[in-house]
Amino acid sequence: MIEVALFPIPKSVNFPGVPIPLHVFEPRYREMVRYCLDNDVMMGVCHTQGVVRDMTRMQRREEALNSNQSTYKPCDVFSAGKVELHEELDDGRMGVIVHFETRLELKQVRQILPFNIWACELYEDEPLEDDDLVSLRQSYEKVTQRLLVLGHSNDEFKKMMASEQWQNLSAVEFSFIVNGLFGMPAKIKQEILEMRQPQQRLDTILKLLNSIQQSY
Repeated sequence: MIEVALFPIPKSVNFPGVPIPLHVFEPRYREMVRYCLDNDVMMGVCHTQGVVRDMTRMQRREEALNSNQSTYKPCDVFSAGKVELHEELDDGRMGVIVHFETRLELKQVRQILPFNIWACELYEDEPLEDDDLVSLRQSYEKVTQRLLVLGHSNDEFKKMMASEQWQNLSAVEFSFIVNGLFGMPAKIKQEILEMRQPQQRLDTILKLLNSIQQSY
């Protein structure tokens, strides 16, 4: 089992290899950041299934910084990684970057207050056969070409796609990281995150990119 501090954020679906910045202001999550940093514990950031406790009324900044907000029921599958403290302001707010490394699945809650700690298991892909690798590479190239067509006028995007970092990605790595390049509904992103076959992820992404191109 892997113990993870869990940060449920509605519509926040994340993928291994795609770091995200977070602005942390609630007391419980500032404490959670400290816990992760001090104890070398991974933070999981997940989409939510619903609201457990709603806190929707307007608050002054001082009040928001000293009280916890809405509490959510987390999705079972999410990405987790190490936390990097980027900035800490005088009022306690934190700017952090979460470097997502792996997918995990919730198994047993170990702590509820002041923040959630869960025991989790790795959420891994199904084993690949040699024939799968050939098909995956073909799908990787199709998705890459479709992205270049859609971003044909963006020189920075083309430069990034041609970089050594992107060229050296395996098709499996690409099937995760590519999801950080364009927006899509959280429901679809969660479905892709839960897929255990990289071929299925790439096929879904290619279908989405084709629909985007057709809408132009």
